[in-house]
Amino acid sequence: MYLIVVGLGGIGRALAGLAAEEGHSVVVIDRDEEKCANILEEYDLLAVSGNATDKNTLEDAGIDRADALVATTSDDALNLMACWLAKKYSVRTLVSIVNQKEHAELFKEVGVRISENPDEIVARSLFLWAENPDTQLLAAIEGGTIFEITVAEGAKGVNKTVREASGVKDMLYIAIRRGGKLIIPSGDVVLLPEDVITVFTKEEAEARSVEYMEDLFR
Repeated sequence: MYLIVVGLGGIGRALAGLAAEEGHSVVVIDRDEEKCANILEEYDLLAVSGNATDKNTLEDAGIDRADALVATTSDDALNLMACWLAKKYSVRTLVSIVNQKEHAELFKEVGVRISENPDEIVARSLFLWAENPDTQLLAAIEGGTIFEITVAEGAKGVNKTVREASGVKDMLYIAIRRGGKLIIPSGDVVLLPEDVITVFTKEEAEARSVEYMEDLFR
């Protein structure tokens, strides 16, 4: 994949590094020459110092052959314009951070896949997991979260079936690890102490799901 990353803040830098380490062709664009120089010392990629809303800068970055562009700056106007220009060059996949929720529809109209304000996502997750220390966050994915919890001896959910312990809408048991074995959690599987349960929940049900699992299995 030929990927252009706009912005070398924390998210943009991490994304560019991850893609480069996976062997993709990566170009980063940032106005800060020092940030561009620094990332070149660490990763095998191309860095272009300039404004991503300028056609010449995008062309220097190889926009005409890019498979995807991801805009990660804190400036929604810049992110939107960069994506709009990339669309003019027929870039197939456009992704952007949206820092202010009221701007989300503008991005959707251009055909951009969006991620809401990352600071709010991180803050919300940190607070949730601080409140529920016995659960382990595995992954935050678009639209949801995957986490796991270990069933405690004497918990209310012990000896319940998966079907009986599925009391939250938009939450799904996806795996159970028991004594080194992996169990597919069909509705009739009985939950036992020391089971490690992996759960997927939609974003809007995350808090309810974590609290429900804590109450049932801790």
